[in-house]
This record gives sequence, C-alpha cells and structure tokens, in this order.
Amino acid sequence: MDLRDSKSRLILIVIALGAALVIAVASCSGGGDGDGGGDGGSASSDSGGGSGGTDDEQPGGGAPEDDAGDAGTEDDTPLAEVTGQGGVRLTITSAERDAGGFFTVSGTLTNDGSERFLEIGWRGDERELTNNGFSMAGSSVVDKVEGKRYLILRDTSGRCLCTQFGSGLNPGDSVEWFAQFPAPPDDATELEFNIGNMPPAPLEISAG
Repeated sequence: MDLRDSKSRLILIVIALGAALVIAVASCSGGGDGDGGGDGGSASSDSGGGSGGTDDEQPGGGAPEDDAGDAGTEDDTPLAEVTGQGGVRLTITSAERDAGGFFTVSGTLTNDGSERFLEIGWRGDERELTNNGFSMAGSSVVDKVEGKRYLILRDTSGRCLCTQFGSGLNPGDSVEWFAQFPAPPDDATELEFNIGNMPPAPLEISAG
C-alpha cells in the first residue's frame, strides 16, 4: 500500500510540474508578443511621421494642379457661337488642320427653342448632296482675306464627311457635330463658317 501511495504521489507531482511548466511557457510567450507589439507601435509612429512629411509637400505640389484646372477652363471656351431663328444655337469648339490637307470643324448644336428643329436646307444646293438630308453637308468655310470658299468634303457616293442629324432636334436637345473641308493655306487665320440661314460664325485660328 505504501508503494502504491508513493507511485500515486509521484504521478501527481509530475502532473503538477507539467502544468506549471505549461503555464510558465504561456506567460513567456505572452510577454514576447507584448514586446513585438511595442516594436510595431514604434514602426507605426515612424510611418506616421513619414506621412506627415508627405502632407507638408502637398501644398507645393497642389499649385500646378490648380493651374492646370484653370488652363482646362480656358480651353473649354468656344471658338465661336451663333444663334439662328427659333433659338437654335450653333457652337464651334474646335477648328484644326489635319494631316493630309484636311480642315475639321466641330462643336455642338442645341435647340433652345420650343419647337422641333428640322432643316433639310442644311444639306446644301448641290445635287450630289441631296441624299444627306438634315446634316452639315451644306456648310462651308470662307477665307475672309482671300475670299475663297471651301465646300464640304464627300465620298464617291455623295455622302458628306460630316454629321447627319436624322429626324431633327427636339426642344432642349444638344448634339455634337463635325464637318470636314479641304484645308485653307497655312497662313489663313481669319475664317468664317457658314451653314443654312444661320449667321456667319467668325473663326480665328493659328497659322499652320
């Protein structure tokens, strides 16, 4: 009986020591995490300091962005704008010489009136252009200095190199358009755009 009791006590002591060892290891492991957390906190603080340095540089870098915004606003200014009968507004936003000897004019057409706008006469008087319907086919560009008129370009089937508006514009509608012509001479800078019964739209462009 004494031997059995001694073995039982020895077993209990071993179990108790094992439990104490597990607890000690767990405690040491927790302390290590705490130290690691402290290092992480220090690194985070350094990162925050770096971020602050970046913020200090932003005001200096922000000025060019503001300037770019102002330049964009100036670029949005129309080259010309005219309004015809019934409140139809023709805006020209671009007029550029293209590679190959072409001159492309583009912009928007807006119906500010109260009635639907459909003008077949905008297709022009040339028989070759009669199938273009309501379009920019009848438009032209005039060199105001030389007095020379440039008519719309067209393909072999008589379709203009321009926008066709289909069934017309309802009140409040606004659509983009383009029209392409032979390019005026490089030194021609004062031009005039004409279409239908709209007032002539003066264009000043840079020399090519």
